[in-house]
Amino acid sequence: MSTTSAAGVTPAHATATRSPWLFMGVAAAILMITMGARQSLGLFVSPLNTHTGLGIATISFAMAVGQFVWGAAQPVFGAVADRWGPGRVIVLGAVMLAAGMALTTQVTSEWGLIMALGVLSAAGAGAGSFSILIGATAQHLPPQRRAFASGFINAGGSFGQFLFAPLNQAVMSAFGWMHALWVMALASLATAPMAWWLRGERRPAASAATVSGDMPLRAQLRIALRDRSYWCLHAGFFTCGFHIAFLVTHLPGEVALCGLPGGVAATSLALIGLANIAGSLGAGALGNRVRMKMLLFWMYASRAIAVLVYLAAPKEPWTFYLFAVVLGATWLATVPPTAGLTAKLFGTRYLATLFGLTLLSHQVGGFFGAWLGGLAVVHTGSYAWMWWADAALALAAALVNLPIREAHPRPAAAPA
Repeated sequence: MSTTSAAGVTPAHATATRSPWLFMGVAAAILMITMGARQSLGLFVSPLNTHTGLGIATISFAMAVGQFVWGAAQPVFGAVADRWGPGRVIVLGAVMLAAGMALTTQVTSEWGLIMALGVLSAAGAGAGSFSILIGATAQHLPPQRRAFASGFINAGGSFGQFLFAPLNQAVMSAFGWMHALWVMALASLATAPMAWWLRGERRPAASAATVSGDMPLRAQLRIALRDRSYWCLHAGFFTCGFHIAFLVTHLPGEVALCGLPGGVAATSLALIGLANIAGSLGAGALGNRVRMKMLLFWMYASRAIAVLVYLAAPKEPWTFYLFAVVLGATWLATVPPTAGLTAKLFGTRYLATLFGLTLLSHQVGGFFGAWLGGLAVVHTGSYAWMWWADAALALAAALVNLPIREAHPRPAAAPA
């Protein structure tokens, strides 16, 4: 028997010595830190504006660049991880994320902020994010466990948002915003030693395309980019990125415009993360029972309904808390079915790269969500038209997932 499968996993004896729960737990812990740091950055918009005097639109643009770079980094780092193993990528990302957070406390110019927060820290977070972590874990698991593993890892990122939003708010209130960024920089470095557990084999270029009939990456990309279902995933994920980046960046500003204290925003962001733990685990568990494209349809449709209800509701703290819980149920729960569909369509050999490309589309949407939100409040004094655009895009995302080709899940065969 060959020691390396067609999916390109590490040798069987090496995988057997490590429990699937270990892979999932370590990946979830890394994502908890990298996503927790990213998803609470909206709390820093106002203090950065006060400190630098750059203006909300400029700071929003820097964060929008970060949204794009985070997505653009993932297919690149995913390809490196597919070739050299994820361990090196995660360590490099830890150093970059920590350096970017630390340098943000020192910059006072637009370009300095873009480089520190928009490029360095965003690329570092991308190196320790979904495509690398889910791709590394999926190659060590049987197909029937991959959907649940994606949901479990995703729940780690949601717990990070639940943890870091109130933590950053507390540190900012007690010691100032710079100390909060230093805390996140130190936390980011903690992901480096965890990479040892997810280390993979280096894949020699000469054998990468010959092991058990494996095709080269370029050929796999050509197949994927000609597949209509793959582009439907991209289109839906674009809207998901628009929605999430808009809220992560500008929900604190919306709360302030409603005359409510900053603690309401921090609590709302934490509730989104807490609710998404259940949403991610639920999406992962349902992935083996329900067609994943239908999960995506209902998730995006529920977002459109939630935004419309929010617009009609009175702007009280309980409104934001309920809104956060409803949104949190689907917040990043779109990741497990999107990654699962990518693996169904094309296998796991290049999952880090192919899923990384869908995350790039996600973050192109994120760029516009963060940037246009800043322009909206500067030019109109409110986020009203952004909310309407968000609802319309969510409905479009729900519909675009319906043409994806996906067979109904087959129940596992009963043992003889």
